[in-house]
Amino acid sequence: MAPGFEPQGSRVLLTGASSGIGAALAVRLASEGAVLGLVGRDETRLAATLDRCRAHSPGSRMWPVDLADPGQVDVLAATAIAELGGIDVLINNAGIPKHRHVTAIDPETVDRVMLVNYNAPIRLTLRLLPHMVERGSGRVVMVSSVAATLSSPGEGAYDASKAALSVFAEAMAIDVWDLGIRVNIVYPGVVDTPLFSVPDNDPLSPAIEKIPVEEFVDGMMAALAEDRLQAYVPAWFEDVAKRKAQDVGAFLEGSAAWIRQQAQA
Repeated sequence: MAPGFEPQGSRVLLTGASSGIGAALAVRLASEGAVLGLVGRDETRLAATLDRCRAHSPGSRMWPVDLADPGQVDVLAATAIAELGGIDVLINNAGIPKHRHVTAIDPETVDRVMLVNYNAPIRLTLRLLPHMVERGSGRVVMVSSVAATLSSPGEGAYDASKAALSVFAEAMAIDVWDLGIRVNIVYPGVVDTPLFSVPDNDPLSPAIEKIPVEEFVDGMMAALAEDRLQAYVPAWFEDVAKRKAQDVGAFLEGSAAWIRQQAQA
């Protein structure tokens, strides 16, 4: 197995760094010696994350970017390489939620979710990949979701975008296996972040337990240190995904029954 990720001295480009998982992960990486390139749409919150990172890693910097704009993604890739002197690790963490019943969603919303959650990270990855191939080293981390494998009800667009991201990453891992580039896919469960309070989303069932952000960051860092191709955080979600794969019909039937039960509660 290839050596796992060591933050010390690594130049890390991290998207979605304004808040939630991204902000907490940025500070953890900086505290362990990484130099961060932070990406996010909210310049004010991104600057706050940068200040926290620079307390540990003065060379860190930020770029406010709308990843839904392909042109901005292309500029970001070139700028990050130039200003950081290269990228050792790309962490595609940015994403938007869309918790809405399939009867209430429209094609334009699906397009937007796919653009941000799938097209943007893949475009950024492909723009940075030649740089990594030329150097003969690099790491690409995709922050997916348990929704990618569990077909979470009421999240069809989000589920599909994260599933596409994961499958692309798996295929990419094979393609770059002998090129010195590592690929990791992390599947967060329901993490207690502002993601679930974004307007224009159906409320999350109170029966669904959220984990603290730091618990997820701990699990993700452990997975990267062990160079696991895929890791679920919390780990027990992997067993759920395996049970689903054994009998998809029974799993979906059980999910529908759970939804009915919650509606009656």
